[in-house]
Amino acid sequence: MPIRVTVWHEHRHEKTSKAVQAVYPKGMQNAFKKAIEEHLGDEVKVRVALLDDAEHGLSDKILKNTDVMTWWGHGAHGEVKDEIAQKVAQRVREGMGLIVLHSGHYSKPFKLLMGTNCHLKWREAGEKERLWNVSPGHPITAGLSKDYIELEHEEMYGEHFDIPDPDELVFVSWFEGGEIFRSGCVWKRGAGKVFYFRPGHETFPTYFHPDIKRVIANAVKYVAPATDTAPYRNGSPNIKEPLSPIATKHVVDEALHRH
Repeated sequence: MPIRVTVWHEHRHEKTSKAVQAVYPKGMQNAFKKAIEEHLGDEVKVRVALLDDAEHGLSDKILKNTDVMTWWGHGAHGEVKDEIAQKVAQRVREGMGLIVLHSGHYSKPFKLLMGTNCHLKWREAGEKERLWNVSPGHPITAGLSKDYIELEHEEMYGEHFDIPDPDELVFVSWFEGGEIFRSGCVWKRGAGKVFYFRPGHETFPTYFHPDIKRVIANAVKYVAPATDTAPYRNGSPNIKEPLSPIATKHVVDEALHRH
């Protein structure tokens, strides 16, 4: 079956900013959708959900039928209903993949899954960025021809980035001002995976860059849930029947032997 992708987008800047309208006349969400479809074709089925849709476009039915979600937000994080954010975070724990883009680091679902405030430094200067591939051979970097992705104009994000240590660090950015930043990070949460990808300020055409589009599509495949795995357990069952003494002794002996 195709990977069922929901592209979630705040879709506010396109309505209010002529600069953003000039770069993304059809909305940033259309750029995300096209990037994924361009690289994955029949492997995916992509829908779009927007902040101003009913239930933010994330009804229980849509969440249940989403394998991977991308998330871009910036100026309206506080308008996302807490109960919707909790449902998104829970779906990740149950196995849904989540790709958080650029300023989505301050989104409610991401902060719930990280357990930190996700603060960072920033400077909107339109300077050069190089995203260095620090994990050669990682599936998210498949098809990249160089050791780095170069963007002529981007917003700077700088360390310290208040996130838990990533399970996998894929990209580290360097900026002309001298800052560095952990720009491609993967975490496992429950049965699901989260990938944070830094570039993508709304006034720059970052999401039309061939390598950026490729990384997003690669990430969709990487964080998609594995098939035929044991379901995620949402509770803590009371196991009333203990192990037999023989089984318990075997467990203890095995543990002692390993140490």
